[in-house]
Amino acid sequence: MSPLLSRISCPADLRQLSSEELGSLATEIRDFLVRNVSRTGGHLGPNLGAVELTLALHRVFDSPTEPILFDTGHQSYVHKLVTGRQENFASLRQSQGLSGYPCRAESEHDWIENSHASTALSYADGLAKAFDVRGDRRPVVAVVGDGALTGGMCWEALNNIATSDRPVVIVVNDNGRSYSPTIGGLAEHLAGLRLRPGYERMLGNVKDTLGRTPVVGPPLYGALHGLKRGMKDLLAPQGMFEDLGLKYMGPVDGHDLAALEHAFSLAKQFEGPVLVHCVTRKGYGYAPAENHQADHMHGGGAFDPETGEFLSKGGQTWSGVFSDEIVRIGAVRDDVVAITAAMLDPVGLGAFAAEYPHRCFDVGIAEQHALTSAAGMAAAGLHPVIALYATFLNRAFDQLLMDVALHKAGVTLVLDRAGVTGEDGASHHGMWDIAMLGIVPGLHLAVPRDEPTLRAALGECLAIDDAPSVLRYPKTPLGADITALRSVGGIDVLAETASGPVDVLLVSVGAMAPDVLDGAERIGEAGYTVRVIDPRWVSPVPPALTDFAAQAGVLITVEDGVVVNGAGSRFAQYLGEQGLTVPTREIGIPVSFLEHGKVAEVRAVIGLTPQGISRRAIEFAAAVLGRGDGPTDGDELFSAGHAPAQDTDRRRE
Repeated sequence: MSPLLSRISCPADLRQLSSEELGSLATEIRDFLVRNVSRTGGHLGPNLGAVELTLALHRVFDSPTEPILFDTGHQSYVHKLVTGRQENFASLRQSQGLSGYPCRAESEHDWIENSHASTALSYADGLAKAFDVRGDRRPVVAVVGDGALTGGMCWEALNNIATSDRPVVIVVNDNGRSYSPTIGGLAEHLAGLRLRPGYERMLGNVKDTLGRTPVVGPPLYGALHGLKRGMKDLLAPQGMFEDLGLKYMGPVDGHDLAALEHAFSLAKQFEGPVLVHCVTRKGYGYAPAENHQADHMHGGGAFDPETGEFLSKGGQTWSGVFSDEIVRIGAVRDDVVAITAAMLDPVGLGAFAAEYPHRCFDVGIAEQHALTSAAGMAAAGLHPVIALYATFLNRAFDQLLMDVALHKAGVTLVLDRAGVTGEDGASHHGMWDIAMLGIVPGLHLAVPRDEPTLRAALGECLAIDDAPSVLRYPKTPLGADITALRSVGGIDVLAETASGPVDVLLVSVGAMAPDVLDGAERIGEAGYTVRVIDPRWVSPVPPALTDFAAQAGVLITVEDGVVVNGAGSRFAQYLGEQGLTVPTREIGIPVSFLEHGKVAEVRAVIGLTPQGISRRAIEFAAAVLGRGDGPTDGDELFSAGHAPAQDTDRRRE
């Protein structure tokens, strides 16, 4: 442990350090972060840029009594280090280890554990209102990035915060980026604030002058504020915030501890809503991060701490295949446009943007706007392709339902990181999409299993111009192609041990195919005949599924989405509507918030492995069919029972 850092067990310890020691501590923290994150992976760049800002906040505000909330939580590592979690930091993002985001189970200093952007201001508003109702007037601090301010929820919160006199301190951590460079009118506004040299010089003069003035508290803030207001129109357009009713302070150098503490102290003394604009540099203090052009090492896996080079395993990825295919399609279809929500490169649209810059739109962290804007584009004759992480579709469901589907708009959504995603934990597992999408009228949902089916599905989605279409795939490595033995009515047969009726029909959904095929071998070894099929499309259900189900003793579906109302549930309902009585079981993800960890570890916990799949399939087949008896009605075995949390067992008479 570094000499100074080892002395910090709680925020109060920071207040005992001299200014020279604080500077040394900031250096130690950056070294500590680089060494540890190089082994575990994680959000390095945002935290390197927030070191001084976090130290200053904890010196001025009394956490946890005075809550400090981090929007998105990408930049909370330093907060963790100074709130007693240094010894466990090597377990960051590992199974049973520290979360990569604020986590209430870890510390009383973590009031919230959000890791979707643009929410902290609403939390802060709610906390401040609750304290006020109880007659307990204390400040609440919300640290929000300039990227998060592109999200509409921030402005809903600002509208409420500004109309009150409650002490909410909004710290804008402005580094000009979210994942990608921040875009839009707000970005230009903030750039104007931080880049005007006259304003910078004026602030410096004011700071020097007032620093020699023997007054403290609200009068000092009022003097600074009044002078800024008087020069506003000439030097900087900060009026947007002040016109909302928010007192504005800044820009403040986000790497100057003295300046930060001064600004935060003034904001705290004001005892009303204040916005403190701090300008930081993402990746600050670590040359490889500062010079990383894509995202300043915003996030990623393990890397060489000396060079900053990621220790990539290489190989083709799902996102890479999509990227290649959308560029190819863009060359032959000039009506295809792409939309991203501040994640151009992570979702694979960087190449499309480079090739067709006038046909690629980054809307910022504004998924709701992305969906409805796409509906407008579709109404005007374009075919928009919106690429999102699956978890972020949750935020725009109303727009998908009412603005896209109701209007029968030909919009394609490409959902990256679907299913179990791993180290980012509960908020980032893309496991809810299939269940949600099942209730959208007219929607088409494709779930490819490999590269060829991904490419084919994207083309098929883009041929649908009178309804929304969705293509989803996981974060896991893209494995080898799985060639179908044959195809019937659009359903691919991947494996079978008999040419006619079989004991067990396994329906593999998307990228679960390798695990399902492995599980099928184990089921065969237990004495049952097996057929594995891949419908490729979940919605609408391929009618040929009926023919396959009619030749099966039991039907078992396997998916990497929540099992309730998932693909298997949809298939079972469809078969029931066709009058089939085949017993079905759905295997998938339980309806619960899954912990963080490696994808394989999380899947093992919920039994979504070849062993888990085969065990439950064999148990179900044995209960319904007996052992080795072949297909049977099995009426006498149709008895009520409770399936494991991740299974849904349907036995029909």
